[in-house]
Amino acid sequence: MGFQPQRDKVVGLAAAIADIADGAMIALGGGLSARLPMASVRELIRQGTRDLHLVGSAHSIDVDLLVAAGAVRRCEESYVGFEQDLGLAPAYRRAAETATIEVAESCCVTMLAQLRATEMGLPFLPVRGVRGSDIVRLHPEYGEVTCPFTGEVLVAVPALKPDVALLHAPLGDRYGNLHLEQPYVLDERFASASARVVATVERLVTTEEIAAAGVTIPAHLVAAVVEAPFGAHPASCYPDYAYDRQHLAQYTRAAQVGGDELDGYLKTYVYGVADERGYQDTVGDERLSALGRWSQSTADWKGLFR
Repeated sequence: MGFQPQRDKVVGLAAAIADIADGAMIALGGGLSARLPMASVRELIRQGTRDLHLVGSAHSIDVDLLVAAGAVRRCEESYVGFEQDLGLAPAYRRAAETATIEVAESCCVTMLAQLRATEMGLPFLPVRGVRGSDIVRLHPEYGEVTCPFTGEVLVAVPALKPDVALLHAPLGDRYGNLHLEQPYVLDERFASASARVVATVERLVTTEEIAAAGVTIPAHLVAAVVEAPFGAHPASCYPDYAYDRQHLAQYTRAAQVGGDELDGYLKTYVYGVADERGYQDTVGDERLSALGRWSQSTADWKGLFR
């Protein structure tokens, strides 16, 4: 846990990401296609950060995009893909099959135990869930421990302390207090266990507004706050906007083909824009506004996912 004293922590996105070194262990907040820290992911790629060790629960375009850009060395996730909607994550699958990244599949409960060990100042915690699975084979750092009360042999998983947690929240104040809508996934635990937290937020609001909404992650855990509207796009950030299925389908098609198609996507949406304002202009204000109208009617909501 990195304690951050009370101060104004608002910075630009480029400055917040510039402190992340090659080879860092990065915890990615959110899950699947919800509240992913996509603005930070795109900036990591623009800055040419390499050899990253990613940890997270179940993720999609954030991990796949970083892999596609050649930024990843090792990946510890319980799942990377687009579920039954758009299928497996193409760049991640290709990299796994060709061994161009290290794949160390984990499970959500095991990672939760590792983060809790860090929070409690313990070197490890015991788990049952991965016994008898190949997950243990993928993690030579795991051990065994015998329960002194029952004699049961359990898997001992070491404390996990990411160098940086990248989170995205609907609301934050300038001191780093964050409000998240449920489900929190592992964001709270990442914030407590990581050495440093960089948070992008949809809107910067007053501390009084954050208190009224409810502080999910307190300021003393957060090192930097970046105001980044649509910072989770093309993932969702409810209640502000739904996920952009059309954009995700565009990406997965390009990633499946690879080569020039994938390079074209990266050039258009990442390398070819200077910042997140440029990204939003490329996506289009009309499309982004439509995603924000998801809750107006059932017809509007269904229309986004055709």
